[in-house]
Amino acid sequence: MDATGDEFTKYRSPLVSRYASKEMAYNFSDRKKFTTWRKLWIYLAKAEQDLGLPITNAQVAEMESHVDSIDFAMAAEEEKKLRHDVMAHVHTFAHCCPSAAPIIHLGATSCYVGDNTDLIMLRDGFDILLPKLARVIDRLANFAEKYADLPTLGFTHYQPAQLTTVGKRACLWLQDLTMDMRNLQRAHDDIRFRGVKGTTGTQASFLQLFQGDHDKVEELDKKVTEMAGFKKAYLVTGQTYSRKVDIDSLNVLASMGATVHKICTDIRLLANLKEIEEPFEKEQIGSSAMPYKRNPMRAERCCSLARHLMALVFDPLQTSAVQWLERTLDDSANRRISLPESFLTADIILSTLQNITEGLVVYPKVIERHIRHELPFMATENLIMAMVKAGGNRQVTRFLAEEVRPLLEPYKNKMDLKIELEL
Repeated sequence: MDATGDEFTKYRSPLVSRYASKEMAYNFSDRKKFTTWRKLWIYLAKAEQDLGLPITNAQVAEMESHVDSIDFAMAAEEEKKLRHDVMAHVHTFAHCCPSAAPIIHLGATSCYVGDNTDLIMLRDGFDILLPKLARVIDRLANFAEKYADLPTLGFTHYQPAQLTTVGKRACLWLQDLTMDMRNLQRAHDDIRFRGVKGTTGTQASFLQLFQGDHDKVEELDKKVTEMAGFKKAYLVTGQTYSRKVDIDSLNVLASMGATVHKICTDIRLLANLKEIEEPFEKEQIGSSAMPYKRNPMRAERCCSLARHLMALVFDPLQTSAVQWLERTLDDSANRRISLPESFLTADIILSTLQNITEGLVVYPKVIERHIRHELPFMATENLIMAMVKAGGNRQVTRFLAEEVRPLLEPYKNKMDLKIELEL
């Protein structure tokens, strides 16, 4: 579409238009959502047929042949009339499957397609994120190993402290990321299918279809669950699956956001010291007014988006808290925003962090300069220990060491000048 087209006359979320990967954008797209609805109606029809309901092979085949041929314009018109998105798509599907129309959505409630599709999207979203997180861990592990023996100033309270190494500091980041890997994998593995539960979770409509045969209803639930690629379904639901599932999913993403924010903040601080720098492209412009600047824009982007990711977890917390009895619809509009945005944002920051960790630049001579600048003062701790070993009182020798500190000032400047000449 050209620059005068409708695409540029309305708001577009930068999460999709500017940042997110194609696979994550597709995962939460209308195309995937509504083709999944149609697949779920086919799974239901097949399972009901297997268990004895009068559904023909021709009806199932007709539905299968129209999974992807969605008339989105017709669905939109139907929704305007019906004020119901699921029934709008039932009618749209029935329009292209006239022989199957009587058995589409048979016995089901809206949450059969809505909630089950959301669970599929959450599961598939984690499937996209987990390899990306693994790649970041791999790149950072390589960096940590490469610089395991390079001494650098440690900082506490952002004041110079004892020495650490560049690789050891990276291991702090790595440990948090591996905890996030564990948390994401656990959240992924804990997701179950809502299954075939009826309007209030009692399966009453399906019991009626199967004339009170509980075994067939349980088998129906099992069959559809397996067709959808899940090993288990939730044993108990209301009309919806518990919204605590959304909390569990978004909480681990928010926690990962905190990790990324910390890592990228550290990189930004080190970039200011000119010790470490994120990749900077040959033709990249750091500042429109100050061409010498090398701004850590990737790390800044990660921090910016991580704040958004951390904030999104409050949506499912509040939604879960205010669900009345078997369900209320005040969850719907919120979840349309908070669930996709969380995964899209997590996707973006992992891709950006991978780019950073693959190209981190270290400046050993600058690091050495900073060490030499502080080395005389770091010696005071060794002085304290030596005096205690010689029989002194640690609480007294600490004050003696502080008195020594001014005597070291002249040496600091000479050492600093020496390094400047070396550089």
